Amino acid sequence: MASASSRLPLSLKLIFSAFLAVVVPVYYVNYGPTNFLYFCDIALLLCFISLWTESALPASMAAVGILLPQAFWCADFLGELLGVRLVGMTSYMFDPNRSLFLRGLSFFHGWLPFLLVFLVKRLGYDRRALWAWTGLGWSLCLVAYFLLPAAGTTMPDPKIPVNINYVFGFDDAQAQTWLPAPVYLVCWMTALLVVFYLPTHLVLRKVCRNPMPQVKSLDQRENTGRMAA
Repeated sequence: MASASSRLPLSLKLIFSAFLAVVVPVYYVNYGPTNFLYFCDIALLLCFISLWTESALPASMAAVGILLPQAFWCADFLGELLGVRLVGMTSYMFDPNRSLFLRGLSFFHGWLPFLLVFLVKRLGYDRRALWAWTGLGWSLCLVAYFLLPAAGTTMPDPKIPVNINYVFGFDDAQAQTWLPAPVYLVCWMTALLVVFYLPTHLVLRKVCRNPMPQVKSLDQRENTGRMAA
């Protein structure tokens, strides 16, 4: 039950926090720290911040960044399940070398978009999210391209991710070859903005209200009154 000044249920905050308390150490041990540079994992952390601060901006950023990409994740997973390969981004979900528990944690890709929609409907959609997420997303792409393992890199542990955020193409086993790598990177970053982020921003701006000012708790109001006095 939420407090009088809270717009989000305490139970939701606690359940989500419990999930993060499991997924973060499990992912760290199995996939390493670079795994947390994926867009979807950054969105998890932004969602956590938004839940506890009840600030619209972190949830709005995550929604702009992953609503459409996660729809593609779900479609790719369904295709793999039916034996139809789309782009192979969810092939790891069928890797027998990964435990069912480890793979099961990744089903957050399916429910996180619905949670983010709930948050932006409840807290409002912050219009700054488009450029805030675009700056963050592009920065993550540049880090992945220049500093992290490229597609086709052989890692000591095959679960350690390569080609994070698909900056070398959609096949982790080998980089795309139909464009020079830097040109592909620029095209990919542009496509993220034009194909994924901007349409989501326009829809959320239309269907969601502006963020409401956060309501101060009784203690906060009393403290403010004493300071003013």
